[in-house]
Amino acid sequence: MKNIILMGPPGAGKGTNAKRIAAYYKIPHISTGDMFREAIKNKTPLGELANNYISKGLLVPDDVTIGLVKERLSKDDCANGYLLDGFPRTIEQAKALGEIGNEISRPVSHVLNIVVPEEILIDRISGRRVCRKCGAPYHITNLKPKVEGICDLCGGELYQRKDDNEETLKERLNEYHKSTEPLIEFYSKLGLVKDLDGTLDLDILFTKIRTALED
Repeated sequence: MKNIILMGPPGAGKGTNAKRIAAYYKIPHISTGDMFREAIKNKTPLGELANNYISKGLLVPDDVTIGLVKERLSKDDCANGYLLDGFPRTIEQAKALGEIGNEISRPVSHVLNIVVPEEILIDRISGRRVCRKCGAPYHITNLKPKVEGICDLCGGELYQRKDDNEETLKERLNEYHKSTEPLIEFYSKLGLVKDLDGTLDLDILFTKIRTALED
């Protein structure tokens, strides 16, 4: 069973790799944001509670988030595994996840940590561009459109999101180092962490991910 946590700093490529892992192993990719949206849409009691905080621009308390995670991981589609992206973010959440996993017999089996040097992260993030019409992603050096500033797919205008800049990224990285990096140490002590080079070609990286998950 592949019960996976995917970790790595902003810009490490977690979203891209999460989709490939989930599709290959036929397991649900569970991001915190998607989980909240699904619970709110379905008007579950915890979803309604979370929405009370989100609608006021407040952070959802840990106990509500943890309850939603338990609710999600208990669903039938997680019987053969799951991939968590964006949870846990703190040691307290990791401990709670451990209790949930034991309670529902779906404990975390692998923690994949995508490692990318900070200077590469800055280049990746600051060079990102997105189509205003269809949302297709581009990069000014790594994934150029055929015509500068124009989407290949729909002809829409490409723009830089306001958060995709060096200053904002450094703030997000500081938060990552402070809150999330201790989780690597936490799971390393449990023997669950596999470090992966996020600068590799996507196909090569995915081969290494599969190897790590077969251990």
